[in-house]
Amino acid sequence: MLPSDLLRRVRRLQIKARKPVAELLAGEFRSVFRGTGVEFDELREYVPGDDIRAIDWNVTARMGRPFVKRYMEERELTVMLLVDLSGSMSFGTGDSLKRERAAELAALLAFSAAQNRDKVGLISFTDRVEQFIPPKKGTRHVLRLIRELLYFRPQGSGTDIAGALRYLNLVQHRKAVVFVISDFFGADYRHDLRLSAKRHDLITVLLRDEKEAALPSLGLVVFTDPETGEQVVVDTTIHGARQRLAAQATESVAWLARETAAAGADLLEIGSSEDYVTKLHRFFRSRERAR
Repeated sequence: MLPSDLLRRVRRLQIKARKPVAELLAGEFRSVFRGTGVEFDELREYVPGDDIRAIDWNVTARMGRPFVKRYMEERELTVMLLVDLSGSMSFGTGDSLKRERAAELAALLAFSAAQNRDKVGLISFTDRVEQFIPPKKGTRHVLRLIRELLYFRPQGSGTDIAGALRYLNLVQHRKAVVFVISDFFGADYRHDLRLSAKRHDLITVLLRDEKEAALPSLGLVVFTDPETGEQVVVDTTIHGARQRLAAQATESVAWLARETAAAGADLLEIGSSEDYVTKLHRFFRSRERAR
């Protein structure tokens, strides 16, 4: 049995996701993302303008006139959610921690997939793969994923995005729609990002807290790295120190944008004060226009 407070949190997320899934997101999975292959639809007589490569020569020989095969794109999708549970995801200065926003986003995407009768799976990771739940259909399965995101206590605290992507490619052989939800504080994942983007429809979802880049003047502050435990004292009254922090954060986002584009993937950036439902809707619309 799960604790009653956890069940209430799962229920709140389900209720919170219901309206945007019904109004904005569910149908857009069908129009924005492609299926995993093609299946035979029908055999009919050739008409001028048909691709001659589609002619079925065996049937044509038997019937004495040309026939072509028509195929239909398979629309069933497999959606994989790669969710970062590292120490830095437990930071937050707004209404919620980054990990909580990651769970909300994952819930929204998972319920959208379930609404379309698509499969959805989960890989949670830190500096190791913490958990793998194979993709399945159905609301009960989605509720299980949400429970794990809210309740699971990871063993690691660092971030290994490359390892999570390598694991994805080991367990998911067919093309999938992959959302990597993280603050992307990991390093050395360029190669695996490009390899995964070739195999799958890859979307990097960058969660950031505005205070990580725009530090207020608070005097001497001791900062503790939640992933390594390393501490450093910063005099936040020094304007140059705040500027350097902001510049590093800006360059980090710019690097991720360049690498994501070079890999042929998409980047969705969501700040702690932004409405992620609206951001997702705009993202889907822009992808639909680009197709």
